[in-house]
Amino acid sequence: MKNEDRLTTAIEMKTRHIPSIAFICFALASVCASAWLMARGRKSQALFVGQWAPTVLGFATYNKIAKTFSAPYDERQRTHHGEHASPYKSPEELARQQAAEQRS
Repeated sequence: MKNEDRLTTAIEMKTRHIPSIAFICFALASVCASAWLMARGRKSQALFVGQWAPTVLGFATYNKIAKTFSAPYDERQRTHHGEHASPYKSPEELARQQAAEQRS
C-alpha cells in the first residue's frame, strides 16, 4: 500500500488474495467445534475455541476494508479508480484524463 510501511504492505498484499468466504467458514467451524466440545463436557476448551470466531471475523473485516479502501499506488490508479470518473474532479483534470485516454 502506498502509505504503509513495508511489513504492512507485504502482509496486506498476501492476505488480499484470501477470499472472504474463507474467513466466514473458519469462524463457523470454530463455533461448531466449540459446540461439539461443550457437548462432550470440555467446557474450558469449548470456550477457548469459541472465542476464535469473533477474532477471525475481526480479521475478515480488516481484510475487506484493506482490499476495498486501499490507497492508490499512483496517479493513474487514483484517477481511474473503478474506471469511473470522479464527480469531484476539476474540469482541467477531467480534460487531462480524457486526453490521456484518447492517446492510449
